[in-house]
Amino acid sequence: MIVGLVVACEVAFWVLLAAGLAVRYLLRMPRTGLALLLCEPLLEVVLFAATAIDLRHGAAPDWRHGLAAVYIGFTVGLGHSTIAWADTRFAHRFAGGPPPVRPPRYGRARALHEWKVAGRWILACAVALALLQAAAWYVGGDGDTGSLRAWQHRMLLVIGINLVVAASYTLFPKRER
Repeated sequence: MIVGLVVACEVAFWVLLAAGLAVRYLLRMPRTGLALLLCEPLLEVVLFAATAIDLRHGAAPDWRHGLAAVYIGFTVGLGHSTIAWADTRFAHRFAGGPPPVRPPRYGRARALHEWKVAGRWILACAVALALLQAAAWYVGGDGDTGSLRAWQHRMLLVIGINLVVAASYTLFPKRER
């Protein structure tokens, strides 16, 4: 049930995003489009509630519950930037908006860009880590929380990778030819 709900939330995220942008730019109803885009966080609330209810009713915490926590964390950390990315491209393509700004390619500006990207990923992982820890506490000491701990280790690995990538652009900046 939880995996199906995660998939449904992901599909609903993209459907709401496309609908919100279409209403905003094609139908020229910016407030209605914004209202559709503001429904996005409700998906995470539903997934969070369903996961908590599943655990409360005695389900053993496993990879599915960890996946739900990670999905919520990634939506919190990366959802806004994904919506902004799509909004810029949709506005350019269908509403005569300015072309999307490309990220810098060289030097200090590129390093700063990479640190901002890493910051979003770290936020996503931090939220996921907090939710995974809360789920482990919610289950209590009697339950097997090994799968939740495995997800936590994966999130720490993702944080480490993002820090290494951002640091590499700082320590070894790419130079313009």
